[in-house]
Amino acid sequence: MTGYAAASAGSPRGTLSLELRSVNSRFLDVQFRIADELRAHEPVLRELIAARVARGKIDCRVWLAVDAGEMRGRLNVETLERLKALADAARKAFPDAAPLRIADLLRWPGVIAEDADEESLRAAVSGLCRRALDELVAARAREGAKLASGILERVRSMRERVELVTPLLPQAIAAYQEKITERPREAIGSADDERIRAEIAIFAAKADVAEELERLRAHLDEVERILSTGGAVGKRLDFIAQELNREANTLASKAASQAISDCALELKLLVEQVREQVQNIE
Repeated sequence: MTGYAAASAGSPRGTLSLELRSVNSRFLDVQFRIADELRAHEPVLRELIAARVARGKIDCRVWLAVDAGEMRGRLNVETLERLKALADAARKAFPDAAPLRIADLLRWPGVIAEDADEESLRAAVSGLCRRALDELVAARAREGAKLASGILERVRSMRERVELVTPLLPQAIAAYQEKITERPREAIGSADDERIRAEIAIFAAKADVAEELERLRAHLDEVERILSTGGAVGKRLDFIAQELNREANTLASKAASQAISDCALELKLLVEQVREQVQNIE
């Protein structure tokens, strides 16, 4: 399911901003693009997202905008010394290289030791993520409601096909009886009634689709029940769609007439449309 959410808020180190983008995926796949100074908070963000989202490819972007007029902190002397030693070694290897600028030094990770409380920053990041998740989940819920409406419409169409098939089987058996009765009469002027009855019984047994139709009805009932309960239903609907497809294939293979075959084909097309949709539903 798709969705987008963004949020920003002040923090002890500046303005925090967070974006969440969601696209369709059968499984949960979370990718992060986080500023280096916030990288330590990735596990918390991953845990928060996994608790609210079960399916989809999620792209989470987090960055920090620091106002130079409000910067607080002190230079980390140890980091500066290590950086100076590395710069000296690099200059020996590359004498023509330009020296490091002050602006480059100040942006280097770890050069400025922040005085801000790390726990306060963690709380700010977590709160921001929860706000964005509320917005993302609401957007995905709106999309899910539209998808559910489309699925229910196809379920109604499938029920129509199932009920249409039910009275067609006796008609097909009657047509088969007439056909096998007329053939020997045309050939020899008489018919073996006992043999004809046996052939009809075998044909009726092979063409009997009562069990398939009953299972189709049960699966369609289950789809409606799951959608009415709400929550994370995608994986359950995906499984039921597979079962619907299995029964539709069996119905097509046992079709005793062109009319039944046509109904089974229409049913398979509707099932495939449902399968495509439920793979995107959480």
